[in-house]
Amino acid sequence: MIRYCPIACTAAALLTSCAAGPNFRPPEPPHTSGFLPPGQLAAETASAPAPAGEAQRFVEGLDIPGQWWTLFQSPQLNALIERGLANSPTLEAATAALRQANETLAAGRGSFFPSVSAAAGVQRDKEPGIAVGAPQIGSVLYTLNSATVNVSYTVDAFGGVRRQVEALGAQAEYQKFALEAAYLTLSANIVTGAIAESSLRAQIRATQEIAASQQKQLDITQRRLNAGGASKVDVLQQQAFLQTTLASLPPLRTQLAQQRNLLAAYVGELPADYTGPDFTLESLSIPTELPVSLPSKFVEQRPDVQEYSALLHEATAEIGVATANMLPQITLSGSYGGEAESFANVFSPASVIWSVAASLTQPLFKGGQLTHQRRAAIAAAQQAAANYRATVITAFENVADTLYALQGDADALAAETLAESTAAASLQLVQVQYTSGAANYLQVLTAEQTYQNAAVALVKARAQRYADTAALFQALGGGWWNRSDVTANSSDQGKR
Repeated sequence: MIRYCPIACTAAALLTSCAAGPNFRPPEPPHTSGFLPPGQLAAETASAPAPAGEAQRFVEGLDIPGQWWTLFQSPQLNALIERGLANSPTLEAATAALRQANETLAAGRGSFFPSVSAAAGVQRDKEPGIAVGAPQIGSVLYTLNSATVNVSYTVDAFGGVRRQVEALGAQAEYQKFALEAAYLTLSANIVTGAIAESSLRAQIRATQEIAASQQKQLDITQRRLNAGGASKVDVLQQQAFLQTTLASLPPLRTQLAQQRNLLAAYVGELPADYTGPDFTLESLSIPTELPVSLPSKFVEQRPDVQEYSALLHEATAEIGVATANMLPQITLSGSYGGEAESFANVFSPASVIWSVAASLTQPLFKGGQLTHQRRAAIAAAQQAAANYRATVITAFENVADTLYALQGDADALAAETLAESTAAASLQLVQVQYTSGAANYLQVLTAEQTYQNAAVALVKARAQRYADTAALFQALGGGWWNRSDVTANSSDQGKR
């Protein structure tokens, strides 16, 4: 009895041994102290005496809510995003892809269990009598009934099956984070689309106000011409200036219509059916506390980084699959049943038939196919590792760019606010002086042009601050770890 223990232990070791190929370990996050060089990130941004001019504080380690867009305090925006999440075909496709991956994983786990099948048959034969030991009989007719149960099991001695299921699990993980990325991209696109619409509306309104002011100036210049205090050239110049301003309105209106069409596409509706709200900058509030994630946690928060981590995991598991394919394959099989001329006797002890078999297959020569397949799997894993590193670098770059932009946006808004108020005061003074004859018409045109540029630039500066604030939430991962609605629903459906 003792002499067989080594054999039994060896068989047990084969059945429970580690799977072939390298074990996957998630890459460590970059060893860095922050997103910007020391001293480059201020505690808070500058402020400006204008709407959306509040200072924004950067709070290290501040968590991001799952519905981060609610920080803009716009019920209309919240409602539109909910519509988009409910109707977007892009999100629906990503959800279906996750369900498919979960079902494929569940199917793959079936490889861990024996394959059992049942068969029943009836066979009518005619044979010569000599075949059954009765040459005096010309031929024999008989019916053969059979019923069998067949069992087959592939022993996963070297972990090829486990590695294959591991790869399927990594693919499901990839689809999970692809869904989160789609969710984040959709919500961020709707936010930035609403901000762009608000900016265009504000630019149109500012341009219309400027055109109204220019029309008043044209009326004054016309009266002065009639009184002999201005020349025809002054009138023509003012008319040209007014028409130039009016000519800038149609392109802005076209952009506004196109922007609303884009929002319609985001929420899964046709342009003709879209009934979204008219967004304005005044309907939005600027978040005053902005999160700055810890670099050690950041790579876990970015969906795209997690996508590439899952792809690296899958590629690593495929090395194990390719390695196991080069090793012996052990298969156990057996069958039990019965055969009889009468189906009622199939299950009688005299009719029992059974078989037990074991086979071991070792590839010996396939023209180098298995070797090159393993080398290809190793190269694919190296490619996945490089793509992962590139994605991490891009992710850190996104956050760094946005942090710089937010600080610059605050400074720009403060400068544009001062420039607009100064230009407005200057235009008002020059217009008064021109009416009294103390300024020439060239000064009026210059002041009008300066004010027009400053007014539009101020609108764009306000909108840019909103847009870059949204970009920071997106760059940091969007708080998906604080929500479970889409992923949970998809996973539940995948388990049914």
